[in-house]
Amino acid sequence: MEPVTITNNRLVKNEDLNHHGTLYAGRSAEWFVEAGFIAAAGLTRPENIVCVKIHGMTFMRPVHPGEIVVFESKVILAGRTSLHTYVRMQGKGEFVMDGFVTFVHVDHEGRTLPHGITVSPSAPEDLALQERARAVVGGLPA
Repeated sequence: MEPVTITNNRLVKNEDLNHHGTLYAGRSAEWFVEAGFIAAAGLTRPENIVCVKIHGMTFMRPVHPGEIVVFESKVILAGRTSLHTYVRMQGKGEFVMDGFVTFVHVDHEGRTLPHGITVSPSAPEDLALQERARAVVGGLPA
């Protein structure tokens, strides 16, 4: 299957701010993982997915209160039991951050379970993202 981009928006409110008055990294991480989860849950049952790792989250600029940030996410690489999502955040039409989140497909007792999902990108951008994902997750994913 070709990667499908899922988009969701967030309004940055006062309760989302750090002591500098900009978006708190912890809130960003929550939204970042949630965006990746939504992409993965689009391919399998949400109750069978658990997050195991965030692979980088580097801010290119601060995000201020009142900004609407846009998260774009897609499953870009799949292993036998893993799903690796690419997540990108933009604000004011500018790139703010990106990275990867790894999820594992599990049964009701938390044991890994093959998901049978294959990701086969053909767009040059998605092929490049898949190569980045392989480098970040250490080669062939489980």
